[in-house]
Amino acid sequence: MKLFPSAFLAVSLAVSLAALTSCAKTAAAPMPPAIPVVAAKASLGDVPVTVSAIGNVEAYSTVSVKAQVEGVITRVYFQEGQGVKKGQMLFQLDSRPLDAALRQAEATYEKDMVQLKNAKVDAERYVELYKRGIVAKEQYDQLQTAASTFEELTNADKAAVTDAKVKLSYSTIRSPIDGYTGNLNVHEGNLVKENDTPYLVVINQVTPVNVTFCVPEQHLPDIKKFMAGGKLKVEALPPGETKPSEGTVTFIDNLVDVQTGTIKLKGMFPNKDRRLWPGQFVNATMTLMTRHGAVLIPAQAILTGQSGKSVFVVKPDMTIEPRVVETGQEYGGNTVIEKGINPGETVVTDGQLRLTPGAKVEFRKAV
Repeated sequence: MKLFPSAFLAVSLAVSLAALTSCAKTAAAPMPPAIPVVAAKASLGDVPVTVSAIGNVEAYSTVSVKAQVEGVITRVYFQEGQGVKKGQMLFQLDSRPLDAALRQAEATYEKDMVQLKNAKVDAERYVELYKRGIVAKEQYDQLQTAASTFEELTNADKAAVTDAKVKLSYSTIRSPIDGYTGNLNVHEGNLVKENDTPYLVVINQVTPVNVTFCVPEQHLPDIKKFMAGGKLKVEALPPGETKPSEGTVTFIDNLVDVQTGTIKLKGMFPNKDRRLWPGQFVNATMTLMTRHGAVLIPAQAILTGQSGKSVFVVKPDMTIEPRVVETGQEYGGNTVIEKGINPGETVVTDGQLRLTPGAKVEFRKAV
């Protein structure tokens, strides 16, 4: 079939118009919008190398107060839970029987002292008489023996007086340490006996205070090495608080617990603010050393999946690249990156759920 020139021209125009319309539609297709994210740059910082464990607060010293003599309690000088100082009066026992025993001992001592003086005078007088041959040796020996006997007797009397004074001093019971009193087990009018149970009261010293905690045995070589080089710092954070107390490690147990594979350590804390209390559980963190120049990124940038831990890295053209990383410890809201991120690279910290490899992003906040 032959086409006339006018018909051929019409068909050509129709085909050209259809092609132009298709190109216009293709050019007008919108690009996917950039996904808004929050990002941060990886930085270098100093990170303390730490070991954390649950610790238990212990009193620096604990004293169970008991009576050293028998007597009736006539007065209690403190309230339960009250802080007391070393040497402060706690209890007063009825001292009248002890005072009478002291006076009797002193009277016996004075009486025997008089007899000793007389015996010495007689013995000295008989020395001259014996030398002149006026008295027999038996008489001389008897007087010398009597003088020696009274001298030993007065020594015993003197010891009895000292013992009576000591027992009388025990009628006043004083605090042996600075600390806080616990439950009061006796009251005024109770009869207490020497070293009887139960104890009168328990006093705990809380300034300073100890914190005991256990760490895995694999840390033992580092702990020994860093303790040899100086003081090993440890922090204790009570539940519900944000500011830890600072102390130093003072004790490493000489035995590893074979059942748990841990070793017990003890840290001493000045505890001047009395934030740590005996029996309390705390989070103990021991600092072994400070690692300089570690690569840090915010902890919320880390994603955990089947292939391990990864992050979304923002490339210079504002597209996304997922990258597997090796992480270290966390410190101050940041995570140490052992491998996978270089300092200065930008990582996504919020908005990861909408991201796919190669996706375009824009920053909601300044990096």
